[in-house]
Amino acid sequence: MSTPETSAPATTPVPGRREWWRDAVVYQVYVRSFASSGQREGGAGIGDLPGITSRLPYLRDLGVDAVWITPFYTSPQHDHGYDVADYLDIDRLFGTLDDADALIGVAHDLGLRVIVDLVPNHTSNEHAWFRAALDAAPGSPERARYLFRDGRGDDGSEPPNNWQSVFGGPAWTRVPDGQWYLHLFDTSQPDLDWRNPEVGDMFEVVLRFWLDRGADGFRIDVAHGLLKEASLRDQVLPPGSEGKDLNKVREESMVARTDFDEPMWDQPEVHDVYRRWHRVLADYHGDRMLVAEAWARTPEAIAAYVRPDEMHQAFNFLWLLADWSAREFADVVTGTFAAMGPVGASPTWVLSNHDVVRHVTRYGGGAQGLARARAATLTMLALPGSSYLYQGEELGLEQVDVAPEDRQDPSWFRTGEVGRDGCRVPVPWKGSAPSYGFGPDDAQPWIPQPAGWAALTVEAQTGVEGSTLELYRAALAARRGLAPADAVQVDVDGDVLVVDRGDLRVVLNCGASDVALPEGEVVVASGPVSDVLSADTAVWLRR
Repeated sequence: MSTPETSAPATTPVPGRREWWRDAVVYQVYVRSFASSGQREGGAGIGDLPGITSRLPYLRDLGVDAVWITPFYTSPQHDHGYDVADYLDIDRLFGTLDDADALIGVAHDLGLRVIVDLVPNHTSNEHAWFRAALDAAPGSPERARYLFRDGRGDDGSEPPNNWQSVFGGPAWTRVPDGQWYLHLFDTSQPDLDWRNPEVGDMFEVVLRFWLDRGADGFRIDVAHGLLKEASLRDQVLPPGSEGKDLNKVREESMVARTDFDEPMWDQPEVHDVYRRWHRVLADYHGDRMLVAEAWARTPEAIAAYVRPDEMHQAFNFLWLLADWSAREFADVVTGTFAAMGPVGASPTWVLSNHDVVRHVTRYGGGAQGLARARAATLTMLALPGSSYLYQGEELGLEQVDVAPEDRQDPSWFRTGEVGRDGCRVPVPWKGSAPSYGFGPDDAQPWIPQPAGWAALTVEAQTGVEGSTLELYRAALAARRGLAPADAVQVDVDGDVLVVDRGDLRVVLNCGASDVALPEGEVVVASGPVSDVLSADTAVWLRR
């Protein structure tokens, strides 16, 4: 191999101890799709909190450190819980506050931390605040909690600006008295005005409510979106983007590192919110943490969210967006460490979640996609920092082509384009046919499972040498034996990525041909190894 091209800067750990979240493996549970107890009225075929609690021993045995649970609050479920009507209670589909307390208690008894999903950018249109806003007059204190504005044009019939919803179509909806309200997502999710102090005060109450119940941290939804430019000016669109999906244009600009005007995202004032939240968490013992879903455009912009007095982590979506390429993976790793080091933060790594196409499918699907997904995951788990896993990826699940009549993602209804349902199909636990043990009966769950998943169930893969589930268990067990680290050396030789972490060497073959296997004791490999490393395979070597 050639001379290492970089040595990543070290982060700055807290003196005298290392916080749990710096090295944690966190498992994301999509509450509707993980496990159903069948106990909830009206909840047939839908996952719930008792179902999650019953499967916590599985997560302990898998080898993860924490569980992040998507929103379980009272909600009309227009966006499956990300439209919150009451942040201080549990939706009856999922259980009760007693069920939440029991879940947290069992998790802690098993040595698992619990991260609660918080949705601060918007509420449901059925939240008491928004109902009061609709009943109040323009200019009232009730409307000032949200972003209501008069329309443009002589009769106010045009939206206040040209912003588009992430879910497609205009980001504004008109109410009967003629004003418009902003919703960067679905019409059922009105954006809050974070310049109104009432909003910040309300969310401090929410944070303390769940911290008092034992939550170990919060995943912050749309963390980069709370504050908008105060003028709410038009977005300046790049030439040639007219009529295109602006979300895809934005993603392309992130990958290409080109400019993109965004008056609705990543405004400087948003960091004041997280400084306040940092102070709130500091009142509690046990290293409580905040992790940002911040689709910021560069590693440096992401690093701004994890300065010492703000959040503790931010999802590294640049790793998820990278193509199957040794060079691209290397650039993400070195760029991430270079950005995180100066602010003393530890990086995060993620390949799949509930909003993106599963990485087996992104890498081509079928046998090749699975081989690449296994190799990418093994490489990711060797990197210092935290790794976030999405439910079902340990089974090698692919994106499901959900039939149009079964799709439930609000973006599908707004755009007519396939949405996120395909990565949200409920987990198969056992058996030869749906519901594969997801619930207490054989009925298809809320999104139908494929007929061909029998070989992918937890039951079918447990104890089977070479199965994806056993690979995850082996990799997570091996990871626990790694000494804490804050730096790696990265080398690229053609299509081969080499990452050195102390005496551990990770080799990932992104090429189409076998390469010679370097010397060293094989710790764990994503596929069979001999004196060569096959294409689409990764290995950990003890030097």
